Amino acid sequence: MSRFDRLGRLFERHGHRVYPGWARASLLTFAGRLPPRARVLDLGGGTGLLAGWMRAVRPDLELVVADASRGMLARVPEGIQAVYARAEALPFPDAAFDAAVLGEALHHFADPEAALSQLARVLAPGGRLWLYDFDPRPLGGRLLRVLERLWGEPGAFYPPEALVQSLAERGIEARAEPRGFRYVLLGERKENASGSSSPSR
Repeated sequence: MSRFDRLGRLFERHGHRVYPGWARASLLTFAGRLPPRARVLDLGGGTGLLAGWMRAVRPDLELVVADASRGMLARVPEGIQAVYARAEALPFPDAAFDAAVLGEALHHFADPEAALSQLARVLAPGGRLWLYDFDPRPLGGRLLRVLERLWGEPGAFYPPEALVQSLAERGIEARAEPRGFRYVLLGERKENASGSSSPSR
């Protein structure tokens, strides 16, 4: 049983508070630029907050929320597919998605490097990525990392440059847009990338 199973209601009501206005605006801009009827994976998507925001501006998108907490998935909005899955072992075929989003999720994964390899595998060539997370180097990021680890979470935070490099090794070209200890990362999978590498960090 995931520790998040008991927090579904809390995240459903208050999860939006994690995202500053500029990050939500970035996500909606990202969604607006996706191809018609694109299939989008919300990885570690919890209650489907990001998927719900995207659907509000792009009802044509085929949205899939994947998470390892059944309690969170139980609160995914109706009409959005919910899939129980660990990020390190996704039950989707290669190149299954036209885009993927990860919101405040990567640092919760037990093996983020394996999760990134899975992400690259299921993202189609030319597929796009939007990711929101925290830089562990500024004071705010350092405090958040301590709190996460005290709570028993992995706290696997990446500086944005390190994450850009890790994604590049998996065939995803990305750039970071930092603001304080937060950042958004935008990426695209190369057309000729295999997405199968799994280098150690």
